[in-house]
Order: sequence, then structure tokens, then C-alpha cells
Amino acid sequence: MSKRKSKDAPMPIGDCIAKLHKCLRARLCHGQLPSRLEASEAQHTHLLGLLTRTAIHGESNSVLIVGPRGSGKSALLKCVLRDLLQEKEVEKNLLQVHLNGLLQTDDRIALKEITRQLNLENVVGDKVFGSFAENLVFLLEALKKGDRKTTCPVLFILDEFDLFAHHKNQTLLYNLLDVSQSAQAPVAVVGLTCRLDVLELLEKRVKSRFSHRQIHLLKGLSFTQYLERVRSQLSLPDDFPVGKFAQDWNSSVQSFCEDKSVEDTLRRHFNSSTDFRSLHMLLMLCLSRISIVNPTIKPADVLEASRLWFSDAKSNMLHGLSILELCLVIAMKHLNDVYEGEPFNFQMVHNEFKKFLQRKSNSMYNFEQPVVMKAFEHLQQLELIQPVDGSSTKTQREYQLMKLTLDNCQIMEALQKYPQCPTDIKQWGMSAFG
Repeated sequence: MSKRKSKDAPMPIGDCIAKLHKCLRARLCHGQLPSRLEASEAQHTHLLGLLTRTAIHGESNSVLIVGPRGSGKSALLKCVLRDLLQEKEVEKNLLQVHLNGLLQTDDRIALKEITRQLNLENVVGDKVFGSFAENLVFLLEALKKGDRKTTCPVLFILDEFDLFAHHKNQTLLYNLLDVSQSAQAPVAVVGLTCRLDVLELLEKRVKSRFSHRQIHLLKGLSFTQYLERVRSQLSLPDDFPVGKFAQDWNSSVQSFCEDKSVEDTLRRHFNSSTDFRSLHMLLMLCLSRISIVNPTIKPADVLEASRLWFSDAKSNMLHGLSILELCLVIAMKHLNDVYEGEPFNFQMVHNEFKKFLQRKSNSMYNFEQPVVMKAFEHLQQLELIQPVDGSSTKTQREYQLMKLTLDNCQIMEALQKYPQCPTDIKQWGMSAFG
């Protein structure tokens, strides 16, 4: 059967949707890289040139990739490495060590991770080293095949680079950059950071060994480009096995992106964050609604996905509180309104609650003080209230200063959705003052 006939051969709708999910999940969940990065072609060329000189010509380099979160630093590096490793010679020889400042919190842990990633645990064995530098040089020496040109080049990638600057004496950074400046072994050090002032964090001896090359990525994405990204991420490729299904799907995506309600929803997300990871999460929520019953994407899907995305965890937590706990939260809200956000203690909250009971003459909510204290402590365990910084733990529990971690909008929303909330409590919560 010819390729064209097999592509247009009929296939059950369930199989088509399974293939659709597989294709789009590869993009949205598994970080499938685009063929090219439109917004950072110059940076791509610059970084590829630097790493090529290390991987092929044995030239040591150091560089920082700087930009806000979600600006594409990791994507840029991954695209460059993908293009670099297409060379068979590079793929065979280049060694990569990936470190993260959030995981390798001190130099000892970092060195252990370097040894593991270079598969040199057996070489190190039980050897005792006098210093960090001695250990690192030994690791690099172990990779040597002969002269400098035949030594395996090593690429060190330091994510959250600024956190490595907080290590004691910056020993790791000093030694990595020192090796990259000397003729010991071909080494490239690539740091990724969000901090524009990262060089100010470096000690003088470390800074003097850094090449001062910086690649800046700045968010210059317009809403039109953001909308185009949505369309491209949801569209099926030309080589999709079922041509008719792909054509119908792409038409529905085009109509979807042109819908006014979709545009308004996506604009809200764009104003909140232009990070593609949050966009991919939103699109995944849309994709999860696609089924045999609902085989095309519709505006209702993104509206529901947006509702789930923006749902407030703390507001949802309020729906599970007891009536007494909800009353205490309302009492705190009124204290915040009256005292303009000043801290409060249990005694003040209890007095506010008792005022409400006196006005309503309702014995149904007349709990003993120890029971009310238990409810108050439960709110603290849920982190809906927190002790004020500097508030003495030696103070009696009733008088320890607290602050509410909810705002009025969250409390109002919870009151509206609270299952079978008594009318008098709802009215008390909605009133301007207690």
C-alpha cells in the first residue's frame, strides 16, 4: 500500500484520539524541543559556537545565561546541545555534568555528584584528598587519554548558578573556573541564573577567572506571539497518520484561537505569566477533556481549564471547615477590617465571636472556651493563621499575636460556596463590620 493511501486509510475515532494525545503530550509534558527558537537565534548561534570550540577544538570556555524565569534559558541550552550532539565525534567524546544549586547545596555533595555523573566512583575508591581542588583535578586527570587534544572535553552545567555563590568560600566555582582558564583539560562551564547582579555575588578571585561572557534572554513576547504559540502547540503535524482527522482537528484549533472568549481567557493567563510551562499546563487541562464524545477542542474546554488553573487552594480549604472554625475566620476578618490588618490574638477573636452570639441570641453556637481554642489551633495547623514574626512563644496561648493568611475575597468566595451555610453566619460574614 502506498504511503498516501495508508495515511488516508480510515481509522476508528478512539485510535485517532489516542494518537492525538500521544503527539500533543510529547510537546506539552515531555518537553519536546522545537526545531528552532525564533526569539533567540542570535543567542543560539553564540552559545553553539562556544560549546563547539570546546567539544571539537578542546578550547575551554565559561559563560552565563541570564534571564527571568520562563524566558527560555533551559530550552536554549537543550536546543544547542541537541544540535551539537548531531556530530558523531562530539556525541562520542563530550561528557556532561548537570548540577543544580537547589540540589547540590554544598561542595561535598556537588563533588560526589560530579564523580557519579562521570562514572569515576571506582577510580576514586577510598582515596583521601587534601583539598577540593586536588580531588577535582584527579577526576579530570582520570578522563585523560593522552595529550590535551585527545582528552575528553567536559561540559559543566550549573543551574541556579547564583546559589553556588553562597557555598563556603565559593570553592566549587573557583576550581571549575580555574580549570577552564588553565591548560589542564578542555572544560566548558555554563551557568543559568535569574539574577542580573550575579557577578556581584562572586568573590574577587572567582570573578577574575570567569570569562565575563553573558548571554541575556529577555521576555519580549507579545500577546499575538503568545496566541500563535497556543495555535502551534495544539496543531497536529503534517506527518500525522490520519490526514482527514488532522485536517479537521487543525481547523477546530484555528476556530478555537479566533474565538473571543478564548482570547479573553488566554489574555488573562498572559497577563498573569508568559512562562510557557504554565501555558503548557493550561493546554494539558484542555487536552484532558478531549474524548470520543468530545473529539474537537472547544471554547468551553479552555474556560473550564482556566477555572481549575485559577482555583484557590485556600478558598477550597475553607469549604471543609466546621461551622465554629468558619465563625472564627469571619471574626478575624472583622478584626482585620476594624484594626486595618493589625495582628490579633485568640482572646480578641473569641470576644468578637461572643458579640455575634449575643446579637443573635443563638445558643446553638455557644461553645465552651477550650473547644473554641481547639478550633483556633486547628486553623493554625492548616496555616490559615500564622504567628507574627517575633511574637514570643513564651506568651500565653490566648495572647500570642497572629495574622490571617486569607484576604476578604477568599473568605467571601468560600461563604458563597460553603455547603448549607446558615443564613445568619453568611450575613455576618458579608456585613462590612462585625
